[in-house]
Amino acid sequence: MTNNAAKPVLVFDSGIGGLTVLRELRVLMPERNFVYIADDAGFPYGNWAEPELRARVISIFGDFLREHQPEVSVIACNTAFTLAGADLRAAFPEHTFIGTVPAIKPAAERTRSGLVSVLATPGTVKRAYTRDLIQSFASQCHVRLVGSADLARMAEAYIRGDKVADDAVAAEIEQCFYEQDGKKTDIVVLACTHYPFMANVFRRLAPWPVDWIDPAEAIARQARRLVPALDDVHPESHVDRAVLTSGNPDFSTRRLMQGFGLSL
Repeated sequence: MTNNAAKPVLVFDSGIGGLTVLRELRVLMPERNFVYIADDAGFPYGNWAEPELRARVISIFGDFLREHQPEVSVIACNTAFTLAGADLRAAFPEHTFIGTVPAIKPAAERTRSGLVSVLATPGTVKRAYTRDLIQSFASQCHVRLVGSADLARMAEAYIRGDKVADDAVAAEIEQCFYEQDGKKTDIVVLACTHYPFMANVFRRLAPWPVDWIDPAEAIARQARRLVPALDDVHPESHVDRAVLTSGNPDFSTRRLMQGFGLSL
């Protein structure tokens, strides 16, 4: 324990998906202030070419670290971290980055049927990082990678209160469900932090019950392990901030951020 003034914890995502991680971080780290950064000017990341996206993430992080001087940075985005995590650590070796990767290891440990699906963006699906996780932790399972180009955008619209058609969502998740040798998929990994916002919709539209794995709690536990705890906890004095790279969030985004207790 220390009484030193707390540096903020920076949480980064391409959009609003990282709010699912921020919610868990606040539970485990109540003494910390948070700066939530959404690269809405670059959203969605799933459609970017890899070299351009890697360069963008590294470039804008240089600005974030100089301005906010965070204790650590949580990359609450599978697409960004599986692509640029190693590059960020090489570019800023003095800083601690906590990444988000598809929860393939816990899925492999938990499955009973041996049939697991990973629901992700196209970028995460094609990443060698994801294939390596499967080889390392799920080689005894049948893992189906399902890439959706539109689901992150749907989740952003949904959490803002916009109408999202059931048939459109069902079309994005239907490939997650398959049968093999009399067994059925029993676990779907939500490998994009936007997706847990729609978990109840997924459950309602699923052809049979499965375990939907949300990585947010595990990310928060890892952050708690790496960030020194402080004994001066005054939540009423905390002012958590949101920074959007567009500089011009619309009304629904402002309302959402304020609903999460974030000042813009």
